[in-house]
Amino acid sequence: MAGEWKELPLEDCMAAIIDYRGRSPDKTTVGVPLVTAKIVKSGRIENPEEFIAEADYVEWMRRGIPECGDVVMTTEAPLGEVAQLDGRKVALAQRIITLRGKPGLLDNTFLKFLLQSKPVQEELRSRGTGTTVVGIRQSELRKVNLTLPPLAEQKAIAAVLGALDDKIELNRRMNATLEAMARALFQSWFVDFDPARAKLDGRKPDGLDKPTAALFPVAFRDSPLGPIPQGWEVNRIEEVVEGVYDGPHATPPTSDSGPIFLGIGNLTGTALDLSDIRHINEDEWARWTKRVTPKAGDIVFSYEATLGFFALIPPNVRCCLGRRLALIRPLERDGSPHFWFHQFVSQPFQQFLDQHTIQGATVNRIPLIAFPSYPALNPPTELKAAFEQYAEPFWQRIHSNQAQSRILATLRDTLLPKLLSGELNA
Repeated sequence: MAGEWKELPLEDCMAAIIDYRGRSPDKTTVGVPLVTAKIVKSGRIENPEEFIAEADYVEWMRRGIPECGDVVMTTEAPLGEVAQLDGRKVALAQRIITLRGKPGLLDNTFLKFLLQSKPVQEELRSRGTGTTVVGIRQSELRKVNLTLPPLAEQKAIAAVLGALDDKIELNRRMNATLEAMARALFQSWFVDFDPARAKLDGRKPDGLDKPTAALFPVAFRDSPLGPIPQGWEVNRIEEVVEGVYDGPHATPPTSDSGPIFLGIGNLTGTALDLSDIRHINEDEWARWTKRVTPKAGDIVFSYEATLGFFALIPPNVRCCLGRRLALIRPLERDGSPHFWFHQFVSQPFQQFLDQHTIQGATVNRIPLIAFPSYPALNPPTELKAAFEQYAEPFWQRIHSNQAQSRILATLRDTLLPKLLSGELNA
């Protein structure tokens, strides 16, 4: 590889280090998104859950305003998660530090990948302190060694790895759109009852062909869930699924390869997120799937700490349940796993879960012993089948995009050390 490589301490490579530790802003429900440690994950910033008031922004950000391209890194809980800022206006929370490379010396996108590399991650941990929560002081972070190729090579490496990340992000956004479309259809048919209400009003249901429209009744009846279309039922969950299964209440040793050990972090409230996974050894497989072996179409959900997140198990994924996760297996003869998934993530069911959550001293939980008896809306089989015809293609595309993203992520992670060490030229 042409050009001179340099090894420098991080502080000598930075045009700016913005550190907001030790301060806590007043938070609001709307305003400027707040980048917190818990939403910096797997190389990107997830949807913000907290905000600060627009009027407080300048005062809060007086230590430095982040710029497009800056790299943010978590300094504890967890340590070493990295992402890059785009042009959106954001505020920085505690446990977040912002790094900006010196122009002409360090490309910011290259810096993002460099910080994610194994040598840098290991040095971060070696310089960290703490037992239960490991963090790093800014004085120690400044000493972390960075190996820099010439700037042109940095940009080339960043372009190769960035293209893979861009495609992964495009797939993620596409999946969010596809799932939103399926959720909107479920909301219209089975929560708002739009087709049935249209027929009750003497109108033609919007967007439905005649055979599908004919499946919706013209009248409503009272039920434990409130008014529902005539002929629909409300059943206990245990009456409409094969079973509800708890996962093991322990954590197996981590392996470099093997089946996936699902954790709460793999449930994001939408599709199953397999961007950050842990494996278990094949020898442990039988033990950890003794209660149930997840298969495609099963619905996994979190019942403790992080509550009420549901996800469909995709095809061709060997996995087992982690702590605080349970699994719902729809009846195979029912043939409507997507209908049940969308019911469990729908607003009415989520509200029901909130009302029946047990408040604990340290964590809240959904009582699994009671969950099978919870009420579920059960329309006629023909109508659930009609919904499956619409929803299944969306989910086939979602699962296909997820599989492609896992392949791209593996390729990126394989190329990363080779490119950063100079073993491969970009």
